[in-house]
Amino acid sequence: MSRPLAVITGASAGFGAVFARKLAARGFDLLLAARRRDRLDALAGELSRTHSITAEPCPVDLSTEEGIEIVASRLGAEANVGLLLNNAGFGTKGRFAETAMDGQVRMHRLHIDATLRLTRAVLPGMVERDRGAIINVASVAAFARSPGNVSYCATKAWLAAFTEGLYLELQSVGSKVAVQALCPGFAYTEFHDVMGFQRSKIARSLWMSAEAVVDASLAGLASRKLYVIPGWRYRLFMAIFPRLPVGMRLALEGLSPHRKDK
Repeated sequence: MSRPLAVITGASAGFGAVFARKLAARGFDLLLAARRRDRLDALAGELSRTHSITAEPCPVDLSTEEGIEIVASRLGAEANVGLLLNNAGFGTKGRFAETAMDGQVRMHRLHIDATLRLTRAVLPGMVERDRGAIINVASVAAFARSPGNVSYCATKAWLAAFTEGLYLELQSVGSKVAVQALCPGFAYTEFHDVMGFQRSKIARSLWMSAEAVVDASLAGLASRKLYVIPGWRYRLFMAIFPRLPVGMRLALEGLSPHRKDK
């Protein structure tokens, strides 16, 4: 039998690259989508040689309509997708009324439109085969808003709600297809470097390795867990924070380290 195919967006670095390495070791073929061709080529070559699987680089910008259509069309014609990881994403900083609109639109297109279209491209086949999984990388920011980070929190909240809705639909028809909303907190990846966020603003105890986040996700997938929140501190936070009175929650959200960023 042919090997299952794992499709990973944002595969050139961070969580995406770690997922790629771990899934290759588990015997998945890979379709690696991201903007940086040089990194994709190097990662695909490494994993193909090391694990005797097929890893295909797909250099594409999923924050554009053209990029989304390229990958969605490819996936719609692919009969062996075992896992879709909607991981591509980025953050911006600054007050919404003062930031460039282009960046906000690109973020919504990448986090929401790309996830919507790629999920729709693979889900009918997964349901028909009654197997497969989709992991959508959301964030604890989906449940705790932040001044200076409005669109990021809003799009991650959409990802969490979308994944939960899919979960309920699949449960209602007894499908074996699994869906997961992965909700990490602060992690050591290039994400914060790209957006120019100073790590020193956050206590060291709140930072996690990308490896730990991915391990938690894959363990949660094995048990068909809908929400995976890596790290006991973040799980404790999520058990308490959304249940606070609105006034108290808003006051705490207003203390976000993003609030002074422009």
